[in-house]
Amino acid sequence: MALSLDAAATPAASACPACVAAPAAEAMARAARAGEGARILLSVPQAHCGACISTLEQGLEALPGVRSARLNLTLKRIAVDADPGLTAADLIPEVRRLGYAAHELDAGMLAGTDTDPTGRDLLMRLAVAGFAMMNVMLLSVAVWSGAEAATRDLFHWISGAIALPTVVFAGQPFFRSAWGVLRQGRANMDVPISIALILASGVSLYETIHSGRHAYFDATVMLAFFLLVGRYLDHRTRAAARSAAQELAALEVPRALKLEGGTEQLVPVAALVPGDRVRVLPGARVPADGIVAEGTSEIDRALLTGESLPAFAGPGTALAAGEVNLTGALVMTVTAAGRDTALSRIAELVAVAEAGRGRFRSISDRAVRFYTPFVHATAFLTFLGWFWSTSDLRLSLNIAAAVLIITCPCALGLAVPAVMTSASGRLFRRGLLIKDGTALERLAEVDAVVFDKTGTLTLGRPEAANLGAHPAGAVALAAGLARGSGHPLARALIEAAEAAGIVPAAVADLHEVPGYGVEGRAPDGRRVRFGRAAWAGAADEGAAGGLTAAWLGVEGEAARAFTFTDRLRPGAEELVATLRARGLRLALVSGDAEAPVRGLADRLGIDDWQAGALPADKVARVAALKAQGRRVLMVGDGLNDTAALAAAHVSISPASALDAARTAADVVLTGTSLAPVAEALATARRAVGLMRGNIVISNLYNLVAVPVAILGFATPLAAAIAMSTSSITVTLNALRLGR
Repeated sequence: MALSLDAAATPAASACPACVAAPAAEAMARAARAGEGARILLSVPQAHCGACISTLEQGLEALPGVRSARLNLTLKRIAVDADPGLTAADLIPEVRRLGYAAHELDAGMLAGTDTDPTGRDLLMRLAVAGFAMMNVMLLSVAVWSGAEAATRDLFHWISGAIALPTVVFAGQPFFRSAWGVLRQGRANMDVPISIALILASGVSLYETIHSGRHAYFDATVMLAFFLLVGRYLDHRTRAAARSAAQELAALEVPRALKLEGGTEQLVPVAALVPGDRVRVLPGARVPADGIVAEGTSEIDRALLTGESLPAFAGPGTALAAGEVNLTGALVMTVTAAGRDTALSRIAELVAVAEAGRGRFRSISDRAVRFYTPFVHATAFLTFLGWFWSTSDLRLSLNIAAAVLIITCPCALGLAVPAVMTSASGRLFRRGLLIKDGTALERLAEVDAVVFDKTGTLTLGRPEAANLGAHPAGAVALAAGLARGSGHPLARALIEAAEAAGIVPAAVADLHEVPGYGVEGRAPDGRRVRFGRAAWAGAADEGAAGGLTAAWLGVEGEAARAFTFTDRLRPGAEELVATLRARGLRLALVSGDAEAPVRGLADRLGIDDWQAGALPADKVARVAALKAQGRRVLMVGDGLNDTAALAAAHVSISPASALDAARTAADVVLTGTSLAPVAEALATARRAVGLMRGNIVISNLYNLVAVPVAILGFATPLAAAIAMSTSSITVTLNALRLGR
């Protein structure tokens, strides 16, 4: 069917073609007022290098009213200080013009999540313990070298003056933890640690007051130092993890344009109720679930469904909160708002999944269950045995304290964190950031992998597939029309034409029709259109072979289909082949349409695939595999993947993913290639082996040291040497992984 020139069939043109944006753009604004100006936070997930910093900061600072702009490349967020009245809606178009997608974040929801007071506190206590340990050890050398009588007592008093305040200050993390679990009638690793620190300090002070030969101030401070090293290393592996549910809450639209009595009124989204009419401007995020009442446009649903390409929206189309209106203004009737929206339901799914995953017990936690009662029983029995045989309370307490010190889990406290740090460093150099302390242990258990499609196995960027099947003149005409649109397919066609050396034709009267495409006049005066099949005059959409297509309609000619495929992410084929060779079960679950999902599954050799999956469907698929006894690795990047990422046994997300997805994931892929994922699984298995090896080393150390302590030969020097040797041994064993 040739292209019709019936003017009545042409919907109204967009008043703002420049509003066409990159797919994840959003612009419904909220200025966080603070005193004299506005503080605006934008998520910029595509920022990845130093050039991005200068481009975004300089570009935004050039805008009127912007005082400063600072990009945090780690969090992929840009903070803008601006004049009062400037909003995110004023900034996001400029960010898009600079080539980046942007999402407004609610600064209030994220308050306090970017700081690390616990890490700073541990580091401060570690520094104090280290400084005190060096000084006490210098004084102890004099005692060990033969200082007697008044000289020995003086050194003990000086050591105590340094050690006792240090133990009180540096031991706070262990004391608070031990007291907390004891109040609940339980015990953890911090209980024997706290008892050892308190008893050793008390016995040492008693011995010093009574001019005793031995005081354990040196061993006590050294014990606190090494244990704080392990605690800090463990904290650093967990520091990147924040609540994904909180990130989702920060993405919610704060205000909406409500239509009432023929006027527009900016109201909080929380004030919307079913039945309200809301205007959604081009480039804005949909504030609530609803039905389109007026207007036509294209909707970016990648945030919720992972669909790679915009979908048509017209009267009767259902919209969900969080979707982005791309081209034309819409009026929608609200059907659900606030906690009843799809976005809120995803947040609830994430919160539930995170809570379930939090029940995982690490190797060190499982070791504590057996170690703690062993330490307590050994020290108590030693005290009873010596007191029964000697009736000397002072001697019995000294030996019991020595047993507690020498068996205190210093090496065990370092065994897992040291391996974690070594493995994390190795994987970071290869493009993987480990966020969660138990992620390596869970990676080592994986026997099934579920992949998302768009943005994960593919880059989410279409590329022209059949440019060579069309005459150069048709390609030039299509490229000329594509210059009038910011649609992903239009941009892909222009890139392909430039790569083929084809100059776009000079199309006159060029304008975009929201939800349909671009039209204009060819150099020969004929009306031409590029966009949806029926609008461009295509007689049979099936001519595109089920592939994603944009159609070129020329007056008097049959429409031509320009087909597109999604670009495969580097390393995807190698990763799938490697995992299949290792015998892992693979599944592809995507919110995309059936044809592209099937095509990708066939290309990669994944037999188990599902198209059109909603966020709840992905969670259900992960749950079904877990019900079969599978340990599932989920790899995804979108908001629609967030709940599944949290529900899986372990999860990985690319750095280009949405903030909420990266937060929910245990591991972040910092590069573009998926190849390092296979190495992560192999490294994790080796790391778990080293963790278990370190625990064995710790136990072997106890088998040798405990009898020495029980027999009364554990002097402060012996205790210090034993603790240092065991700690250094497990650390060196862990460093093998980094080679």
